[in-house]
Order: sequence, then C-alpha cells, then structure tokens
Amino acid sequence: MRGRKRIAVAALVSAAALMATTVAGAQAAPERYSGGRAKNVIYLLGDGMGRTHVTAARERYYGAAGNLNMERLPVVGQVRTYAVEKNSGQPGAADFEPNYVTDSASSATAWASGVKTYNAALGVDAKGRVAPTLMELAKRAGYRTGNIATSEITDATPAGQMSHALARGCQGPTYSAASCQDTEITGTPLPTTDVRVTPIADQIARNGTADVILGGGLSRFDAADEQALLGQGYDVLGSPTSQTVATRTDLQGTQSRKIFGLFNRGNLTVEKYKREIPTAPQAAEPSLPEMTRKAIGLLNSRSRNGKGFYLQVEGALIDKRSHANDAAQTLEEMKAFDDAVAAAVDFARRDGNTLVIVTADHECAGFNIVEQGSFTNAEATRPPGNTDSGNPANNSIPTRPSNAKDPARSTGPINGSGSTNPANFAPATFRTADDPASVQDGSPEASLWLSYLSGNHTGQDVPLYAYGPRAKDMADSIDNTDLFDVVGRALRVTR
Repeated sequence: MRGRKRIAVAALVSAAALMATTVAGAQAAPERYSGGRAKNVIYLLGDGMGRTHVTAARERYYGAAGNLNMERLPVVGQVRTYAVEKNSGQPGAADFEPNYVTDSASSATAWASGVKTYNAALGVDAKGRVAPTLMELAKRAGYRTGNIATSEITDATPAGQMSHALARGCQGPTYSAASCQDTEITGTPLPTTDVRVTPIADQIARNGTADVILGGGLSRFDAADEQALLGQGYDVLGSPTSQTVATRTDLQGTQSRKIFGLFNRGNLTVEKYKREIPTAPQAAEPSLPEMTRKAIGLLNSRSRNGKGFYLQVEGALIDKRSHANDAAQTLEEMKAFDDAVAAAVDFARRDGNTLVIVTADHECAGFNIVEQGSFTNAEATRPPGNTDSGNPANNSIPTRPSNAKDPARSTGPINGSGSTNPANFAPATFRTADDPASVQDGSPEASLWLSYLSGNHTGQDVPLYAYGPRAKDMADSIDNTDLFDVVGRALRVTR
C-alpha cells in the first residue's frame, strides 16, 4: 500500500465464528481468497460517519455489550481523510499543500480515483487533470457496476464514481458558468464541451458508467437525459420528463439488466419521518437495505464473461442530519446503513469471493457522547478553570475564571423539555437497549447523552471494517487514496 509500514490497529476476531453464520444467522459458505482477487466488491460508505456515530448507534440499538453488523467484520482499520488545496501537488511533491478537513467530493475522488484533490472537485486531481474512476475501470474491464445513495445521485459521493467536475455544484439541469467553471484551476474558462464543466446529471445519463443507479435527485435530470438513458437500454423507473418519482413497488417489479431509479426529486426521506408517518407519500420510497439487496441481486444474476460486479452504497443522510445537529434522525440513518451492511455481508458470506468494505468519507459535526447528567461547555457561562493543587506549574488562567451552567442557554435536554428553544445547547438524550422499558427519549433518565461540536465536517480519522479477499490489506492506518489501490487490485483493474 504505497510503501506504508503496517501497524497493528486491526482487531481480528475468530474466523471460525465468523464463517459459521451470516449476519442473519443462515449457514455460510467458506470464504475463498482466490490469490487475493475478488470476483465482486461492495463498498459501503457512511457519509459523515465517525467513530462516535458507530458507538452511539451500537448503544442505542444493541446496548453496551452489543455490536453493529459492521463491527462484527473481522478486519478493522482507520482512514486518514485530509484533502489538498487547489493547484497542490500530491503528497511528497515539493508543491504539496494539505487541507486537513475534507469535503465529500475530494474524499470521493481519493478512493474512486486514487488522487488527492481540493474540496468540491470530482474525478480530477488538484490541478484539474481528469483521473479515471474505479467504476469506469471496472466497467471497461467487463464488470457489472452499481451506484446507490440516499442523497441525490448527482451529489458528491455517488457522482465521484460516475463523473469528472471542477465543481461539485455543477449538477444540472440548469447551471451557470460560476457553478461549473473554475478559472483558479484552468486559467481561462473551458469550452462547454469539456467533460469537466458538463453538468453531472448529463454525464451520468450518457456515459453508462453504472448499470444500476438508485437514489434521489430526479429534479437534476430532464427529458433529454431520459432519452439518453432509454437509448442505452436503461429501464427508467419513474420519469425525468414528467418528474414522476419511482416507488418501492417499481423497484421490486424490475428485473432489467440496466436500471435507473430515482425515488425523490431531492434527497431521499429520513427513516424517522417514514416511520412516524407511514401514510406519507415518501413512505413509498425503498430503504437503503432494500435498494442494496435488489442491486446485489440484479448485478450478480446478470454478470457475464466470468466477471463479477462493483457496487458502491452510500448512507448519505448520516452526514446531512449531522450537519443539522439532529441526533434522532442521525441515529436512525446509522441503523439503516448498518442494515445495508448486513445485506452486503450476508451475500458475501454465501458467495465466498466478495470483498466488503465499510468506511466513511469524513466525520461530520464533532458528534460526542457525554456523561449522563452533565452539560456541555456550549451551555456554560465560562469554561472550567485550570487549577492543579498538587503542581501549581500546571495552572493557567482562562479568560473566564470558572465553569457554571448558564440557564439562559440551556433549559433541558434538547429533544425534551427545551427542544423548541433555539438557544438550547443541551445534549440530546436517548434510551438504549440497556435501559428499562419505562425510560423515554429526551428524559434525564435516558443513558445515552449526545452533543455536537459544530455544524460542519471535522478532520478526524474515520473507522474502516472489511471482510473478504484483500480485507487484511486494510488492517492498518491507511490513507483514503489507498482504498483505490485495494479495490483496483482486488478486481485486477489496476496494478
């Protein structure tokens, strides 16, 4: 992996125990490594999912001694996520200039194309040069390909496999030069025929990079895009022309070789809303686990020439609800994503020759688990003092001398009695699998207390879990560009 020294950050569990059953409990086929080559790769990306997102979801749904499906995988690592500035060289070059906090576009480019780039760029390096994506390489090599997201399919993570753009906002159907061009990179405006300033929706509809495309973002596509898709043999579920969204029933009914299905004009709907209002039209949208199972079935059954498939699955709303500091919605999106992981691993264990990778592009919002009954510094009138009675040399004088709770900034748990107060910085509280049945979300008795640091991304390393051929290559502290190497070599589409 680019000469990096291996370090022991993996937590390898008993292979015998893991091979005995699937996540769902069915009998499993033995895992075959085939000399390091995988027939299939399923890459699952929890957008914005940091280490605390995983811990909080585990405790919420399975308790302190439980595990998420992703945590049951035999290989564990961590991923560095930094981006670079515009016109920067790659790591090791004299003109290398890092940006310590990535966005989804630069991170998607790192694992999809193997290069560091600037925030907002897709499928190009930091100097604007087009870099082929893994999905493009897999398609050319004869693999079946799929791309699933709970966001608009033109959003950064799915678009990172299917397009090349100087600016991620160049999505379509209407656009301006300002949303597509970037003269800081190119010097002068590019001709509109250049792929890098072509709207992402138009690229997706015409380049055929993915055989199965499922997600949101119907409003990004128009009648011309629909005709382009039909001309390539896609079964278009719903219609960009009439802006009629597809439904779960439409998805269940198709067995076509090539599928283009968008189930909302924008992002898909959070699971919490669908659960609470099951009669709403949005409840007809398929869930991420449903889309994952369907895509795997279609891709696997239609593989040809002895080649398998490459599927990317994104749980996008983990990030979007973390930006909003909505812990309740975030937790339910984590559960849906983890259920999609279960679907992928269940297939991989039966298949015996599928690499499954579960990771994130970056952490979002500085998600924290705080002690029950405590309060955050955002709620305080001043930070804690620093007085070390045993060693006065450690003392300092903060700008505000002591720590106390400010009643004007906190009226109770944020999803409880003070939830309607815009000045409320209190933790959100949730019952867990370990709590008595009488404990309610939003109460002081709930054992899981959660807070946020910000409304944006952070620069934390993110977790990685893996299973299957070449999984042990990721039992390490790796860079996000290393994921390009692992997948490319597993599918033998890169050297």
